[in-house]
Amino acid sequence: MADHKDIEKKSFEDALGELEEIVQQLESGNAPLEESITLYERGAALKAHCEARLKSAREKVEKIILDENGEAKAEPARFD
Repeated sequence: MADHKDIEKKSFEDALGELEEIVQQLESGNAPLEESITLYERGAALKAHCEARLKSAREKVEKIILDENGEAKAEPARFD
């Protein structure tokens, strides 16, 4: 599997844009098999990066609390 360390430095928007380009290339069916595999691997890495960025952003906005029944619920974060 290829080294995708450059992805870690990408913003969410840049990673998503590249992922969209990869999806278009794969959907076109014009890439040879080996290139398609490489594109798919990079796309998977970009997807994971985007998901991690979204999770991090969500955690900054919400916090998980337990209610009186011990069930988890999200509560908007306060930035006071």
